[in-house]
Amino acid sequence: MQRPAVTAALAATALVLTVLTAGCSSGDSDAPDNGKSAESSPAPSDGASTGKPRAGDAPPEKGSASVSRTLTEDLKSPWGLAPLPDGDLLVSSRDEGTITRVDGKTGKKTGLGSVPGVSPAGEGGLMGLALSPSYASDHMVYAYFTTESDNRIARMLYDEKKPSGQQLGAPDTVFKGIPKGTVHNGGRIAFGPDKMLYAGTGETGDTGLAQDKKSLGGKVLRLTPDGDPAPGNPFGDSPVYSYGHRNVQGLAWDEEKRLWAAEFGQDTWDELNEIKAGDNYGWPEVEGKGDEDGFHDPVAQWKTSEASPSGIAYAEGSVWMAGLRGERLWRVPVRGVDGTVEPQDFLKGEYGRLRTVVAAGGDKLWLVTNETDSRGTPEKGDDKILEVTVK
Repeated sequence: MQRPAVTAALAATALVLTVLTAGCSSGDSDAPDNGKSAESSPAPSDGASTGKPRAGDAPPEKGSASVSRTLTEDLKSPWGLAPLPDGDLLVSSRDEGTITRVDGKTGKKTGLGSVPGVSPAGEGGLMGLALSPSYASDHMVYAYFTTESDNRIARMLYDEKKPSGQQLGAPDTVFKGIPKGTVHNGGRIAFGPDKMLYAGTGETGDTGLAQDKKSLGGKVLRLTPDGDPAPGNPFGDSPVYSYGHRNVQGLAWDEEKRLWAAEFGQDTWDELNEIKAGDNYGWPEVEGKGDEDGFHDPVAQWKTSEASPSGIAYAEGSVWMAGLRGERLWRVPVRGVDGTVEPQDFLKGEYGRLRTVVAAGGDKLWLVTNETDSRGTPEKGDDKILEVTVK
């Protein structure tokens, strides 16, 4: 059953990369709005990737996105998604603190077990998932989650030979001490092309943390798989890779190894940023594009009602961004692009809040809806994993 469209269609001709509209509602990145709500090599920073257009290599000016099938339904507060080598998926439940395996062909769900130590509250709980870069040999699954005292990252052995519900080993904490709050806990983790672990964190509503390079809040962190500050980080023996963020929940790399991040704004602008080592992204001094010295402006920005972005993925020359309050999937062409483009929105209002999007190979994406986390309006079958075909 389709949902009613959320707001009047955007005037496409008015959309350009630096003046796009959408963001997150005041004071709460996932706050309700009319019954719906918001919430490797390091990215080259010195010429390794020019970002200049390559002849004939840009994606089409106008793209498309259509749901090919609904893989599975009846998920509860899904948040993180990690594709397994065989095509199956691991999905986390933020509020239940569990991880479920979903068959990539049939959609059959198998519970792997609970993650000990998870303390769900507000926007915190069991969030991002990522597979070890050596998963074929070590079978380690990484998770970002909220405890009674902090946000942290742990890894667990996934033993498929054990009975259902007992397949996750005890969490081995690799990094802790990330500030926690009722809101703005960040939560996305991903291994980059350099096989280092990146994490998006939030400033928990304490805006001063974002500009404090000694704090782990409001940052993109870069770690070794064992949780140490990664070699080559911009601030010496610190895990901080970039700062001045409000609440980072989307991380993805393109084929040029550029790191992209989606971030909740507050009253005015949500952001898509190209992350450069050591750069300051402005919060709380600047929200959105400020053209101020010392701050890195976003590549694209949106009004609060049209995005409230969480997960992002890269496919077919574009960054694809899931919108919570905006209830749509955004396409931002980045391959071979020079100057302004027209980002497009798809699936507007059809599936409700969209939390996570993951590349599924070629022109396919996995897209996770998010109506059951207490901020949405669940309908029959929520929440779902959708297979989306894009170009």
